[in-house]
Amino acid sequence: MTKKTQTHLAGATISEFDGVRYLHLGTDWVQGAMRIRSPRKLELEYIQRMMAWLLWRPSDQLGQGHAVQLGLGAGAITRFSHQVLRWRTTAVEINPSVVAANRLWFQLPADDDRLQVVEADAARWVLDDAHLQTVDALCVDLYDHEAAAPVLDDEDFYRACRGLLAPGGLMAVNLFGRDSSFDRSAARVAAAFGADQLWQLAPTAEGNTILVAGRDVAVPDRETLTARAAVIEARYGLKAGKWLRLLRPYQAHGA
Repeated sequence: MTKKTQTHLAGATISEFDGVRYLHLGTDWVQGAMRIRSPRKLELEYIQRMMAWLLWRPSDQLGQGHAVQLGLGAGAITRFSHQVLRWRTTAVEINPSVVAANRLWFQLPADDDRLQVVEADAARWVLDDAHLQTVDALCVDLYDHEAAAPVLDDEDFYRACRGLLAPGGLMAVNLFGRDSSFDRSAARVAAAFGADQLWQLAPTAEGNTILVAGRDVAVPDRETLTARAAVIEARYGLKAGKWLRLLRPYQAHGA
């Protein structure tokens, strides 16, 4: 497993515009966002699409599970998993200034019996045998202050992510779908999970493409997916019907 060398961890900075608070790491790149008057709402389009894994979860299992986020960002997925889904939630973040900013500026609650925020290197956390097959939903959004490519992005890392998942578990990972690195990253995920357990959404306007990978997931038919999307929209206000229109099975480049 390889990891980009970082000589330092950039300090978190904050900006606000039109009722939305943004997290940065010393650059103009947005690392996360929160609508100040609706902190539980998923503000960014790509963050909303990272919840597409819900489509593969049977509707009667939406109310329970263990959700893990690798990369805290502005805490949007962590707040949503903890406060809206009401799942046991673990967030792993290497940068203490990001954790501090979330506590101060992004309404991240204190740890409790369902929430644990761990200051740790995700590369090491995923290799801890104590976490094997303990996760039902894993969201991976690991970018540094340059936001050029994922910090962890090799086959060994994705195999370790698969090892975290309980049978039927799902991973969503944020990649740049209009970047030349996308095909390489997607191929690594496919090698770790199996191409038949991998799906992708169309890129957002900003170029973010979400991959969803499963561990021994039973693929439902379209009618079942449509019914699940309706439940997700009614229960959580997410655009699950739109996700279905944007979704397709993974195909290797040139296949």
